[in-house]
This record gives sequence, structure tokens and C-alpha cells, in this order.
Amino acid sequence: MNKAVATHASRFQLPKLAAIALGGLLLTACAGNPPTEQFAVTESAVRSAVSAGGPEYAAVEMRAAQEKWKEAELAMQKENYEQARKLAEQAEWDARVAERKAEAAKAQKAVEDAQQGIRELREEGMRNVR
Repeated sequence: MNKAVATHASRFQLPKLAAIALGGLLLTACAGNPPTEQFAVTESAVRSAVSAGGPEYAAVEMRAAQEKWKEAELAMQKENYEQARKLAEQAEWDARVAERKAEAAKAQKAVEDAQQGIRELREEGMRNVR
């Protein structure tokens, strides 16, 4: 009976060990490949942030994105792919924050301009009533 329990237990441990070994191989393989897809996504995010007005409306976030992007490119040149991927991801998110912040600032400015226009129309209307 003990032998049956031991055999049964080893059947469940073998797949676990195989899965752990496979996971380790996958991580190693990923770490050894250049993060070209992430770089393309990051480059696109940085360009979108610049187009949205990131440098003007979200200077801090934009500067962080660009600095991390440069560091990622240096890590890529040194073939430190894991570091390059991490920095590129961080740069992507900083760029996305800069883009959203710029869009929000422009929307706020549009609201303020519209409110100013309404005030001017009211004032003009009040002058015409008198």
C-alpha cells in the first residue's frame, strides 16, 4: 500500500517538476531575446505623447519617458535585454501618462475657453438689454 501511495505521489510530482523546468527555460529564453516588439510599442507611445503635447503639458512625465527610453536603447546595445525590456515598459507607461495628462490639459483649456466665450456673450447680451 505504501508503494502504491509513493507511486501515486511521484506521478503528480513529475509533471510539477517538468512544468517548473519548462518555466525556467521559457524565462531564460525570453531574457535572451531582444525586446523588439516592446521597443516598437514604446517608440509609438513616445511619439504619440509628443504629438499630444506631452513636452508642453506634461514635461516631467515626458522627460522621464524619454530618459528611460534612452537608457533602454543603451541596455539593448549592451545586449542586456531584460533591463532593456523593463526600461522600455517603464518609458511606455510614462509616455502614456504624459499623453493622457496633455489631453486632459488641452480639454481643460477648451472648457475654460468655452466658459470665457459664454461670459463674453452674456456680458454683450446684458449691454444690449440696457
